Amino acid sequence: MKNILLILLCIFSFSDAFSQEEKNVEQVVDSLYKEDQFYIGVTYNLLVKRPKGVSQSGFSSGFHLGYIKDMPINVKRNMAIGVGLGISSNSFNQNMLIDKDNNSDYTYSVLDDNETSYSKNKFTTYMIEAPIEFRWRTSTATEYKFWRIYTGFKLSYVIANSSKFVGDSTIKHSSISDFDKMQYGFTISAGYNTWNIHLYYGLNTVFEKDAQLDNTSLDMHAVKIGLMLYLL
Repeated sequence: MKNILLILLCIFSFSDAFSQEEKNVEQVVDSLYKEDQFYIGVTYNLLVKRPKGVSQSGFSSGFHLGYIKDMPINVKRNMAIGVGLGISSNSFNQNMLIDKDNNSDYTYSVLDDNETSYSKNKFTTYMIEAPIEFRWRTSTATEYKFWRIYTGFKLSYVIANSSKFVGDSTIKHSSISDFDKMQYGFTISAGYNTWNIHLYYGLNTVFEKDAQLDNTSLDMHAVKIGLMLYLL
């Protein structure tokens, strides 16, 4: 009987210790609970407020990758501020030729589809981007599938750019000085679980004010619509 009581006492003691340890683990999980600290996205890129005659064709793509520090701001930890750093590449297929004149100044002209045969005409920007988000979600410390709405602001810096025309000849340019290096705009991501609809609306122009097409400033803004994948 003494042996049985001793065994039962050991079992209860182990069970109580395990239960207490499990509670402590849960408390640790709760105290450190954060979400969505890495993002990968693909977008369809649009140019709005285009000058007369400028149009887009084909698929203009954007690829986005980065890290966001998630900082919960309430006890339930379903609201947070996110501050991040990432990189992106953004291409725009359109019919505006970027070239140089005899003075090595950049010139802009609209390609006539009826008279000019070409297979490709695009410009591409490569950016370092810094998103800032207000985050709302329905997640808990143990629930990994949840609804989310993240709104915010994204500041980007163009570290490189290029243009490419492929037709009867090939025209390439890089480090084009007329691009506005600082880009910024509003963002929103919303969805359930892993994949989310993402929208970026640029508040400033892609090109500097000095860049002109037919004596008209290229006041085009970028709009990006696509999917954003969030990971822990």
